[in-house]
This record gives sequence, C-alpha cells and structure tokens, in this order.
Amino acid sequence: MNRIIYISALAIAFVMMFNTSYSQINIQIDKNEFKTAEKTGYKEAMNSIKIGDEYFCSFSTGGYQKALTEYLSANTYNSNNAALNYKIGICYLSSNEKKKAITYLEKAYSINPNVAVDIKYLIGRAYQINYKHKEAISNYNDFKNTNYMAEFKKMRIDPAQYNVDARIKECEIAEKLKDKPVRVFIDNLGSNVNSKYSDYGPVISTDESMMIFTSRREGSTGGEMDEDNQYFEDLYISYNEGDNKWAIPTNMKTLNTNEHDASVGLSPDGSILYTFKGTPDGNLYESKLKGDSWSKPKLLNKNINTKYHETSISISSDGKLLYFVSERPKDEFGTPSKGGKDIYISERTAKGEWGPARNIGAPINTEYDEEGVFIHPDNRTMYFSSKREGSIGGYDIFYSEMDDNGEWGEPVNIGIPINTPEDDVFFIVAGNGRFAYMSSDREGGIGMQDIWRITFLDPEKPMIAGTEDNLIASSKATMKTVVKQETVEVKKVRLTIMKGTITDSETGKPLESAIEIVDLEKDEVYASLESNASTGKYLISLPSGKNYGITARTEGYLFHSENVDVPAATSYQEIIKDIKLKPINVGAKIVLKNIFFDFNKATLRDISKAELDNLVKLLTVDYPNMSIEIGGHTDNVGTLEYNTKLSTNRAKSVVDYLIEHGVAKERLSYNGYAYKEPIATNDTEEGRQENRRVEFKIISVK
Repeated sequence: MNRIIYISALAIAFVMMFNTSYSQINIQIDKNEFKTAEKTGYKEAMNSIKIGDEYFCSFSTGGYQKALTEYLSANTYNSNNAALNYKIGICYLSSNEKKKAITYLEKAYSINPNVAVDIKYLIGRAYQINYKHKEAISNYNDFKNTNYMAEFKKMRIDPAQYNVDARIKECEIAEKLKDKPVRVFIDNLGSNVNSKYSDYGPVISTDESMMIFTSRREGSTGGEMDEDNQYFEDLYISYNEGDNKWAIPTNMKTLNTNEHDASVGLSPDGSILYTFKGTPDGNLYESKLKGDSWSKPKLLNKNINTKYHETSISISSDGKLLYFVSERPKDEFGTPSKGGKDIYISERTAKGEWGPARNIGAPINTEYDEEGVFIHPDNRTMYFSSKREGSIGGYDIFYSEMDDNGEWGEPVNIGIPINTPEDDVFFIVAGNGRFAYMSSDREGGIGMQDIWRITFLDPEKPMIAGTEDNLIASSKATMKTVVKQETVEVKKVRLTIMKGTITDSETGKPLESAIEIVDLEKDEVYASLESNASTGKYLISLPSGKNYGITARTEGYLFHSENVDVPAATSYQEIIKDIKLKPINVGAKIVLKNIFFDFNKATLRDISKAELDNLVKLLTVDYPNMSIEIGGHTDNVGTLEYNTKLSTNRAKSVVDYLIEHGVAKERLSYNGYAYKEPIATNDTEEGRQENRRVEFKIISVK
C-alpha cells in the first residue's frame, strides 16, 4: 500500500481512511454456497468472483470499483452469501454511492455475524460516512466488545489501524457540527471537467479564469494503468467560460511525463505552476508560463526539497513567502517537527532564491498530520487539512486568520457539509471568497474523485444573483470596477484584484511588460511580475490597507503608472484596467499618477518618491540624452491666476527633484497649464480628480 501511495503523487490525499484501516483483510467467498443454488449461471458467477477478487486485492479505489461490477454480477446469482455482501459493502464505501454500503454490510452480518472480524467496525464506518452517528457509535461499541485484538494478532494486523475510540469521538464532534451546517451550494463541475476516473488537486488563478488539475483518465502520457487500476497522473488545464462552465480540459503534454505528474499549487496570477513527483522521495517542482508555453519543471532548491516527503505548496500573492508541507523531522533552525507532516514557510532571499525553511509552529501544526496548505491571496487567511482533534474523520479542512501582529489565530473547522467523515484535502478559495474548489467522491459524482465548486451563502441574507456596481477607488476615474456580490462569502475578504491587458498604444499588439508594485507609504517594492508575452494579460493581487503605486515598463516605451489606494476596511473588488504603452517618440506624454502634493501647495509628499525615481531612471539610465517638459494641471476650481501659479510651482518642484538627482537642468523645462487642458469633465469630483495631474512630454530623443 505504501509503495502505491509514494508512486502515485497525490493519491495519498484521496485514499480513504478505510483503505489504510482494514484493506489487509480479504476473506474468501465459499463457492460451495453457490453450488446449492440454481445451476444456470454458476460458471459465470464463479468467473465474476475470481475477477472481482483480483481487483479487490489491489486495495485501491480503482480496484474496488472494478471489483464491484463483478461482485454485483455474481450477486444476481446468489444474493445470500455473507462474504460476497461483505465485499460489495466495502466496494460501495469506496464509491460515490456510499449509502448502499449499509444495506450490504448489514445483510452480510445478518447472514453470518462472524463473516469477518471487522464486520461491526465496517457497519459503524458505513453509518458514520452517512452521518448516522448514533447507529455508528452503537456498532463501534459492539466491535470494541468483540475479541478483535486476538484475531488481529493472529492475522498480523496492527489493531492501532482500527482506532475505534477516535471514530466514536469523530461521530460525537460531527453530531454537534451537523446542527450548525455551513450554508453552501456544492456543485459538480460536470462532465466537461470530470471523467469516470479520478480528477483532483484543482488549482486556480485568483480570478478563477484558469484551472489546472490532476487526472487519472484515459489518454495518460504514462499510457498503461498503474497498480491501483487507474491511469498515470497527468496535468490538465481548463478555462472558465462563465456561469460555472469550464471548457473541456487540455492535456498539458509539454509538462507531463511517463511517470506521475500532479498539480499542487499555482501563483495567484496563474504564471507559476507547482507540481509534485513521487519519485524518488517526493519532491516539489515549479514551471513558469512564458507566453503560451510552460517551462520545463524545475526542482525547487534544497531548502524546500529534502530526502523526506514534501507534498503541497502555496505562494503568497507578493511572491515573497512559500508555504509547503514536509515530513522532515526538524527545520533548518533546529526546531523539531510537531509530528508527522507539518507546514513550513520559506522566504525569498535578495538573490531570488528560497531561503531556509521554518516550521510555522503552533497553533497551525500539531502532533497530527497537516496537509494541503493554501494561502489566500489576501495573505491573511490560510486553509489547510489536518487530522487534529476536532476533525470529524480523517483529514478535515481548517482555516486560520492572521492578526495585525502577524500571528496566526486558532484554526477553525470549516464545517459540514464541506468536511466529511473521510479525507478532505486540497481546498482552495477564489480571490473573492465566494467560491472554493475541492475534490471529493461524494454522492452525485461522475467518477472516482470529482472536482466540485463550493458557493458560500451568508447566514443572514438570502442568495442574491450576482450584480455589478462601481466601487470608489483612488483610480476610479480611469478604471472600470466590478464588485462581487457581498452576500455570498466565506468571510469578509480584504483584497483588490487589478487585471487587464498591456498593449502598444499605436498597434494594439500585446506586450510583455515588467510590472512593479510599490508600497508608497513604506517606499518599498511589494511585488514584481510580468504580463504574458503572448496575450499581454496581467493580474495583480493587492491586499487591503496599503497605498500602491503600480508601474508597467517595456523597453522602447514610456513607463505607465497607476495609483490604487486600498483602505484597510475595503472588501473584495476587481479593477479592470487595460494599459496602452506609448512608444518613445517626440511629443509622446504620460500622466505621472503617483505624484502627490500637500493640499493647495507645491510641496512634494514623501510617497511621491517611487514615481519620481522611476522618472530619474528613465532620464539617467534608459535615455540619458532625452529632453522633457514637465506640465502641471489643475481643475477649474479657483481663478485662472491662482491655478496657473499653483500648477507652475508644482511642475517646478518635480524639475527641482530631477536636477537634485542627477538630471542636467538644460534637458528639463516646466510649465503650468492651470485648467486649460482638461482630460475629463470638471462637473464631477471624479473628473476634477483626473484633471489635477502632472504630465511629462518628450521634447527630443537623441
């Protein structure tokens, strides 16, 4: 069993608890009981049992599903065989029709109470999976009163695998949580995405435009089936067509190999994919999207990968922190593991490498296993799976929120029906907090594991159809804003997404552009990224509580700047901003959107430094012979004389800064235009805000 888990990259997360607890028991079906029945069909029934037993002994989801078909065929010949009903019950426990397990296991017991030493445990498990906790506890207690310890000793089975006291406790916890279920819709993504095989490990871009997942379907690059009767894991990609409809997935052939390839993480903008390979000892890789091509997966450095098993991974929206799961006994600072698999964190160094990993510690890590870490793009909410106390069975999804001091809060069980009595792992939440994605083999599925979308419903308000509004933002005058409906959410998400396309202003050609996001208050780079070389598309995640300066640069073009001031209380919003970069030509001019002055004065505020330094770099490094004019502009409030003086002085302040920082004064001129050259109406505050600006214009390029 362990060998299959380590060969199959993510299978460990989806092997249900009963596999590891009682898959070693394989009772024989007495063929003599079939000879007493009608002779017609006996040969076919025996053949079905023989084939079914071969699949059953693989102790895998794929094997159980194939065995079920054969056993049900034999059952039509003789439905009163205890061992056959027992095995059918186990197979149903591994399916998305788990309710049927109760009928067959109960029948097996009624025919022969001694059909198998663990029959009462399995009946209890079947009731637990189907949320009939009183019946489950009763059967678990019956199992405790049997002589199973001695029997297991004879069979060389570790009785600790049947932790019946833990199962009873899980039932008690689930009974309490069941009274206060999470208000959600859980929808299968349908046959466009899911297959009759296992589909799992979904990762999405923050805006849900793209999904990558792992599939065991036919057409695998590995070709043949693995030992668990499913095809080798391959990576697939699908794009959102709207209204929860996803395009038919495409096999990512350039990334898939003849071995298992599994998806475990994706950067918020969808440009960095993290994958897992189970050989030789379970390692994490990264692949970068360049245009429409993904780079060959690169093994992450030794601070991330060790000789121990590393599995899931998630990167912060600023690209500076990497969260991942490892089985290492201690971190690089000597701190021992809390037990089993723990969550670790690594910080990107000044050279761009991942630094020594640190155990994230309590209250996140426990003596139990943690798995499936996902850091939300707000950088304040972590979702992960754990077998800790408070779980209702196997791995449960928990979440923790970071306070303003950078401390993680006590994890909270996300609740029923998202969590089930089986393993629930790899749960990811969209940027808006309204939707989440996970894999499950719950009822209503198409295959062995399916990908599902969760819609969170506010407990106090009815479901409201999605609407669009305009949000007030500092850049509202030039940006289209889309508000995601607040009545549907996990919690109040404090996040702004800015996305769009960067193109040549003259030809409309998409451009690959370097994008830098600066925290203007701290005058430090928050994050850096690039727009896609083929499409020009970009996506930036901006947690609330900061004033951001955003600059796009491409060689041969004037840089473009935007200002997005996101107050701490701002909830989720999307800002759609298409950027048209202007080629370096005489007469070209741009607005410097991150130049700020004291009210009614020409004194530059400190938060203008990042923008001014961009201009210094342009004139001293990129184009040391360029001459420009700085133009000051106002709205029409006040007299022409007053506004001319104010705009002139503000333009002069910018020129003075440039001269102080090494730009020859003979290359610079300035002018105050007052309100003579508006770019928007002066009839609204939004328009007047746009008109209050500083521009620079190219006078000559040598």
